[in-house]
Amino acid sequence: MRKSILLAMLAIACVLPRPSQAQNQTANRLDRVMANKVVRVCIWPDYFSITYRNPKTQQLSGIDIDMANELGKGLGVSVEFVDSSFAKLIDDVTGDRCDIAMFAIGITPLRAKSLRFTLPHLASDIYAITSKTNRRIKSWEDIDKPGSVVAVAKGTLHEPVMKDKLRDAQLLILDTPFAREQEVQSGRADVFMTDYPYSQRFLANADWARLVSPPGTYHITPYAYAMRPGDDVWHARLERFVADIKRDGRLLASAKRHKLDPIVVP
Repeated sequence: MRKSILLAMLAIACVLPRPSQAQNQTANRLDRVMANKVVRVCIWPDYFSITYRNPKTQQLSGIDIDMANELGKGLGVSVEFVDSSFAKLIDDVTGDRCDIAMFAIGITPLRAKSLRFTLPHLASDIYAITSKTNRRIKSWEDIDKPGSVVAVAKGTLHEPVMKDKLRDAQLLILDTPFAREQEVQSGRADVFMTDYPYSQRFLANADWARLVSPPGTYHITPYAYAMRPGDDVWHARLERFVADIKRDGRLLASAKRHKLDPIVVP
């Protein structure tokens, strides 16, 4: 697992853009955050164990909610959470709706063209969720076969990965909350693709669902925090924050609370 994570990080590093001189001359976001006494954090509120909003209580929970609050404490400012999604991620960050996106964002070549990332704090492989009553999908090898329907959420890293990997199954790309889950539960899709954090929490709350794991490493992706390119001062402060939460144990402690310690990047 560790070797796979390192290889994934190396591959991504080769495509990360370098900030231009013009970008380096942009306004210092850190000064603005400190002056306004608030850091705006983009989250996806449907992300179990990462940045999840309970629909009954409206309370936010997850490892990156914890870490966003730790960032605010370290800066001495309040935290304002801004609802986003993977489909809106790039527009929200580059459009200045938030100062940083903190919802376990997979570092992909496409995103790296528009966003600047911190060093990763998590890394996950891809998993599938099917229904307990589904007779077509018994193992991972059954997924990519004629007649199978594979659902993914639009804008997630699973969309380009499955477009590339699937040969015989039909790919269904959905853009509404919990649509992929509903398609599988109804039987209109055979599986939906997700990651370790989402799958673990989802299975604990959906008695109809069943996990389908790859027999070996399938496609490990490092997860990090994302910001608008061009501000070296802000990026350096965020990198220091990530290094601090790894070194002092805050990241691992939160990961254990949310049962994510197997995917923490040291």
